[in-house]
Amino acid sequence: MDRDESRGLSGFIATVIIFILLFGCSPGERASSPQEGRQDQTTAVSAPLPSPSGEIVSPLPGESGQDSVTLVIGAYSVMKDVMQRILPEFAADWKAKTGQHVVFQESYEASGTQARSIAGGLEADVALFSMEGDVDKLVQAGLVPADWQSRDTYGGMVTGSIVVLGTRQGNPHQIRDWNDLTKPGVQVLYPNPKTSGGAQWDINAIYGAGLLEAKDRGEDGQRRAKELLMSVHRNVISMDKSGRASMAAFEYGVGDVIVTYENEILSRMQAGVAYELVRPERTIRIDNPVVVVDRYAQEHGTTDIAQAFVDYLREPKAQRLLAEAGFRPVAPSVREETGDRYPEPAGLFGIEEMGGWKHVRETLYSKRGVWYEVLAGIEE
Repeated sequence: MDRDESRGLSGFIATVIIFILLFGCSPGERASSPQEGRQDQTTAVSAPLPSPSGEIVSPLPGESGQDSVTLVIGAYSVMKDVMQRILPEFAADWKAKTGQHVVFQESYEASGTQARSIAGGLEADVALFSMEGDVDKLVQAGLVPADWQSRDTYGGMVTGSIVVLGTRQGNPHQIRDWNDLTKPGVQVLYPNPKTSGGAQWDINAIYGAGLLEAKDRGEDGQRRAKELLMSVHRNVISMDKSGRASMAAFEYGVGDVIVTYENEILSRMQAGVAYELVRPERTIRIDNPVVVVDRYAQEHGTTDIAQAFVDYLREPKAQRLLAEAGFRPVAPSVREETGDRYPEPAGLFGIEEMGGWKHVRETLYSKRGVWYEVLAGIEE
């Protein structure tokens, strides 16, 4: 068992123990769970579910007809809560325009896992991921054209965010920036970049901050960035499958600091959870894509409604709901409305300033990349 797998296992065991102590039941007795991999239904009538193989199971008699249309959505786990608000709004809008009821089939998974599921046969009409690299998996599978980002003025994106730090109430370890995560005794959580697109954003934020710090000091950027990432990783006690699973572990009391999306912390704080939000001076801008999965939509005859749904997600009404859920909107009018709620850190940078996704994947996540050297403890 390698180091990251053992950490994920220890984090899972700690999560289960704490949950049992808090709620007095075994995991098997739970009626609902924050763990990932669920396939859910939000329906204007009644929804069939995808089978485990990704094949669509036919609805029972009377569940659909000429006045209904089924839309299959495959999304990364963090989108689940806000989708429960957006989907009924879109269904009402579509019904008013066309007279059709909408039956939604939904699947929520860690972004990388979801992309592999769709590429492997989960026939989603629309896919929402945490990073554009996961859309590339669909391009490689022949499901989406290579020029998908040129279809609209948003470059294929639907929301934004930034990587932040979440601490316990009062910020007892006085966490202000990435270097504070290297302090002795500080227990850190972030998800596993093997399975989670959100985790790759987290790692990119730390590594990119190290590059910028070195640039300001006139030092070797790659050496300093790797050194910072390795020092932070030594304090990581758990790497879960997805950003949502990592957040669940933090909620159950695991760790002192979580590296996560801004929207994840904001949504918890809005719900009354006593966390502190720390926006590092140097952090990365997150861009989240949405795409019509052309081949599946064409096979299902749902291209029109799939594109209408993607367009609806960028309209002010949906963008406001996304902003309320903690996401940074892409629609200019809503971005202007919410500017005060989403301050921009002085050293905010984008993936393009790290050389773009292709360069980052080769530098950090290839078999000889920095991330695997960090896991193996290989220093300069």
